[in-house]
Amino acid sequence: MKKVVLSLALVAMMSVSFVSCKDAAAEAPVTEEAAPVMEEAVDSAAVVADSAATTAVDAAATATDAAATATDAAATAVDAAKK
Repeated sequence: MKKVVLSLALVAMMSVSFVSCKDAAAEAPVTEEAAPVMEEAVDSAAVVADSAATTAVDAAATATDAAATATDAAATAVDAAKK
């Protein structure tokens, strides 16, 4: 019976001794420090999105030019075949 009581007392002491007593004010700056990092991440994501959009527009323009060149080549081939 003594071992059971001593074991329960030991468990109770350990559960009390491992409780953290952090100040709530000490945790507030963490969110304030994260805000600039988040803003920087959003800005860099916007730059990447703009770059991707520009690349897509450039690729579409190149594809349009290639299609025009292919059309011209086909027209030239048709003209050559008619002669």
